[in-house]
Amino acid sequence: MGDQAIYSNNPANLFMQERTGVYMYYRVAVLLSDNLLATSATLPLEMLRTAEATALGMRLQRPQLVIHGVTDRLEAVDSCSGFSLQPTHTFADCPDVDLVIVPGQWRNPRKALQNSQCLEWLKAQHGAGAIITAVGTGVCFVAATGLLDGKPATTHWHYFDRFQRDFPVVELKRQYFITQAGNIYCTASINSLAEVMIHIIFRWYGRPVANNVERNFFHEIRDSFEPNRYLAEEVESHPDEDILQAQIWMQDNFPRKVSIPAVAGQFGMSIRSFNRRFRSAAGTAPVDYLQSLRLKNARDLLKKTNLSIQEVAAHSGYQDVSYFTRLFSRQFHTTPGQYRETVRAKLFSARKQEA
Repeated sequence: MGDQAIYSNNPANLFMQERTGVYMYYRVAVLLSDNLLATSATLPLEMLRTAEATALGMRLQRPQLVIHGVTDRLEAVDSCSGFSLQPTHTFADCPDVDLVIVPGQWRNPRKALQNSQCLEWLKAQHGAGAIITAVGTGVCFVAATGLLDGKPATTHWHYFDRFQRDFPVVELKRQYFITQAGNIYCTASINSLAEVMIHIIFRWYGRPVANNVERNFFHEIRDSFEPNRYLAEEVESHPDEDILQAQIWMQDNFPRKVSIPAVAGQFGMSIRSFNRRFRSAAGTAPVDYLQSLRLKNARDLLKKTNLSIQEVAAHSGYQDVSYFTRLFSRQFHTTPGQYRETVRAKLFSARKQEA
């Protein structure tokens, strides 16, 4: 590879329909740092590119990929195998993305963890709604941000004891190869990362595309995924696959401007048919489901971050703070500010009792 950039895209291929709110591309960022395991950075990208090509071949209307390599400086990064990877963005100028891939590092990652820009960037991407995947010692980057405090995680078996000492408040699941907490997926190995990528491809592109990628890369994934994962949350399951895909799309895109008629059209349905099928499968109307996702996210942000009420609203898909406050109060019978004060008081009281 040398110094040749491997993360290149043609800007002419990128577009989105701003009026409908349907985004026609997925942004993916790979965290680059010296001494990384090159396969843990490139394999997920190759799987995603295969999914993109498969969807195109099936004539499916699915977003194209934009891939960024991100580090603190625009200089080639040397992998542990001697290959160099060329970044496209620094932490300062990388846009918000849909997926962050955190590769593993060869042996001890502690030196790389001292990069505060990297950790702040990861927190910002998570706050903006990005999915984060981390493999092996790459999980240490996510743990160092505090995003895994009190949440399940796993890492490479060789690093279990050190990880537990360095991050004692993280719930290390030694017996699992995959853990999931919200939008954060931790994996113990490259093979486990490949399984998570199949899961993400299913969410983004649907079952036929995911099945094709699976056959091309790791046929044995189908039988090994279920027993070896620890998921804090499960996606709803019901017989209507089109509605399931629509729900997954909403889960991935609720912080953005979302038009229900546009979502219906994206999945090949009229708005009337979409509303009927959605209510039948999920037990609620699409707009109510979307509001539920947004308000749940807002509640979590109020509890776990110091974002202002306006910032919480924006990160949850609301530009009008007054409207957000009315919806939140109707749903939880308290204002956002009062909720934060109450939950913070309870947390503080519990910590005092533990001390």
